[in-house]
Amino acid sequence: MTARHAHPAGTVHRLFVESQLLKDNFLGDPVRRAIDVWTPHGHGGQGLPLLVSLAGYTGSGLSHTSWKNFGENVPERLDRLYGEGRLEPCVVAFPDCYTRLGGNQYVNSAVMGPWEDILISEFVPAVEENLGCGGEGRRAVFGKSSGGYGAIVHALKHAGFWAGAACHSGDMAFELAYLKDMPATLRRVARKGSVKDFVEAFEAARKPSGDDIHALMILAMAATYDPDPKSLFGIRLPVDPHTCELIEERWAQWRACDPLTLVESHGQNLKRLKALFIDCGRLDQYDLVYGARRLTRRLTALGVPHRYEEFDDDHSGIDYRLDESLPWLAERLA
Repeated sequence: MTARHAHPAGTVHRLFVESQLLKDNFLGDPVRRAIDVWTPHGHGGQGLPLLVSLAGYTGSGLSHTSWKNFGENVPERLDRLYGEGRLEPCVVAFPDCYTRLGGNQYVNSAVMGPWEDILISEFVPAVEENLGCGGEGRRAVFGKSSGGYGAIVHALKHAGFWAGAACHSGDMAFELAYLKDMPATLRRVARKGSVKDFVEAFEAARKPSGDDIHALMILAMAATYDPDPKSLFGIRLPVDPHTCELIEERWAQWRACDPLTLVESHGQNLKRLKALFIDCGRLDQYDLVYGARRLTRRLTALGVPHRYEEFDDDHSGIDYRLDESLPWLAERLA
């Protein structure tokens, strides 16, 4: 295990943004948001490329900068990579995008909030203004799981804003990633009576179970991909709550948000990027590797330059893959 502080430490700055776009948001989430920003040892950030980290479900950018057992947090990893001469000087931002439903997919939703717009029009400009970094052609976005989903969707839809992206084990091939969880989610909800009862019981629990956290994740996906602002928590599932039969018109709303769907309409945009990195573990327990293989195959057919890798691991504890993506992103942006 790498010793902590074996290399000169960079600086972690904390900025705060009062989001105008989150005012009066549906879930009542806080408007004032923290963004931790790492700069390398000896640099203040001026003129450097900007990399933006998107956390996975149940995470926040702030969790990536806090102390970590049995290894490095992300700033310590960046210190090591920079100290070893593997990472070009860059600024890395870790925004807090946590929501009441436990996470974020970083797209606009009438229920979850306009997070796609918040990142692009509020958070990134705040970092760039304060640090003098980034700018057109000098920004990249990266993340794992839900964060990986956010990274690849932002790259597809906003290639003029982002110049690079890294998608680690991102959500895609929704029929494989989500549909198998619908029966268990219905059972967890039925135990409480309704979606409203489930969410209220979850929030009141002293210790939510792992199964309930997983069910909440599926509910959060519903509030993201097919929001229903007329219900208390904005949630409607794409299946019949009694028989678990698929409701095609609702499922179509989910599928429209799948990167494998979006690549058909937005894939050519990716040719504008300076760097696109995609990877997934061969043992991914959410079956995301199959979606990743479909995506790289389609990108190759479209002639989109990208770097694709698979590794012998599952979905959990794979921050070490940042050792591959971040130096490559920073070098391509530099």
